[in-house]
Amino acid sequence: MLKKIIAGMLICIGLLSAQEPFGGKIILLDQNATDPVYILPLKKYNKWLCEAELKNKKKVQFVSVKSMMQVAEHEAYFKKHGVLSASIDKLYVQDFNTGRKIDAKKAFYVFGSRIVGPHGDDLIPFESESNARLFMMKNGGTKILPYAKLTKGLIRYLDM
Repeated sequence: MLKKIIAGMLICIGLLSAQEPFGGKIILLDQNATDPVYILPLKKYNKWLCEAELKNKKKVQFVSVKSMMQVAEHEAYFKKHGVLSASIDKLYVQDFNTGRKIDAKKAFYVFGSRIVGPHGDDLIPFESESNARLFMMKNGGTKILPYAKLTKGLIRYLDM
């Protein structure tokens, strides 16, 4: 009886974790893909990969947070030019330390550190604010920002 209960619990845990989109890394979908904004090879910058899931369930991958936010902030333009085949449904980033895939809207971003992304100054994503603070102690940084504070103006500033 105890074996059946334990087996049932393990099956339930397995099913729940199989449905969970987070926890793993963002998997590169195409080894030859390039970033749609900066035309940089995605496979060269695996640690920086970000991903937008569209409402039609297709995925678009980016070389960095800055690149993904350019597209998210100017969605109509990128739909018109064929980068997006549908509206964006979800955005994902990878925790800079662990590589874990996280919901971009729940992440904390370090601005102004000594670490630069594949296309210059960028935002460094973390799953927790405490990990972002630890990163800042070692690598500098001006601010820790939640997703809601990532404005068009900030993204434009990073792209200068």
